[in-house]
Amino acid sequence: MKKIVLTGGGTAGHVTPNIALIPHLKEQGYEIYYIGSKGGMEEELIKKCGVTYYGISSGKLRRYFDTKNFSDVFKVCKGILQAKHIIHKIKPDVVFSKGGFVAVPVVIGAALNKVNVVCHESDITPGLANKLAMPFAKAVCTTFPEAVKHIKDNKGIYTGTPIRDTLFTGKREEGLKICDFSGNKPVMLVMGGSQGSVKVNNSIRELLNKLLPKYDIIHLCGKGNIDETLKDRAGYKQFEYISDELTHIFAASDFVVSRAGSNAICEFLALHKPMLLIPLGKNASRGDQILNAESFKKQGFAQVLDEEKMTKGSLFDAINQVYNNRETYINNMKSSQASDGIKSVMEIIKAATK
Repeated sequence: MKKIVLTGGGTAGHVTPNIALIPHLKEQGYEIYYIGSKGGMEEELIKKCGVTYYGISSGKLRRYFDTKNFSDVFKVCKGILQAKHIIHKIKPDVVFSKGGFVAVPVVIGAALNKVNVVCHESDITPGLANKLAMPFAKAVCTTFPEAVKHIKDNKGIYTGTPIRDTLFTGKREEGLKICDFSGNKPVMLVMGGSQGSVKVNNSIRELLNKLLPKYDIIHLCGKGNIDETLKDRAGYKQFEYISDELTHIFAASDFVVSRAGSNAICEFLALHKPMLLIPLGKNASRGDQILNAESFKKQGFAQVLDEEKMTKGSLFDAINQVYNNRETYINNMKSSQASDGIKSVMEIIKAATK
């Protein structure tokens, strides 16, 4: 039986694509193992999939000065030795890395055991962890076509990102029932990221009197961001966070107002949901969401609004423009090769399997 080690962690975006691959790897006869950080958020998610999990030491690698950089170097070195030992014991045919800092020791441990590595880069410009891992990789899959030029030695391959099969099982009727919506109006889904966005949340709420006559609104506003004064507002349903019922919420939504994290917007692409993207600015990130959003705009999947320049008026106009032009966005998404990232990534993994 073929064996594969998956790795990646730290955020959901470094784990859910691996989870999406698991049933397809099982279908292809792979025996699957996962190496993540000891006690990391990925451990519980992976164990639920029935996959053997190994936890290793993991330190965060920073681009800026921090005294923790010194101690974390030792954690990374310890993680490399642990990963090398685990991979030697498993003897996998291939390692697939979705990124995050825990992936660096695993990729190096694979290289020390002369095991082929396939990496996946979520953003247009590689993050620090993937920059360190890429020299050891045989191939680097990319979510965005623009990312290929940033991958050295012709290793970059545009594949899109693996999307969970369960995402396509949602039922519109269930989503409408969860929100107590009649289905007579189009449904707008607002997502400000896992922590929510104060400016996006406030702007949407200030526009409710203008939006609700035309749209029903589902608002995933982030932990601690529920507005109690609006809990009984007809046509407006708030959630801090939603998990098991998310597929139904997606199915009920006609279009989306969202941040521009690569994993989330790729799920919207796969579901053919027109998007208004409001990316995190460079003052709050390294600017990857801005590049992600511009790529989707260029490909005709989304409209983009600069948060720093956003006003209530420009937000209201952009929402209406996305909805009014929804068929154009949907047709562009349907014709995109990135809609089936699993198939493309699986082909690269099979080619790298010894």
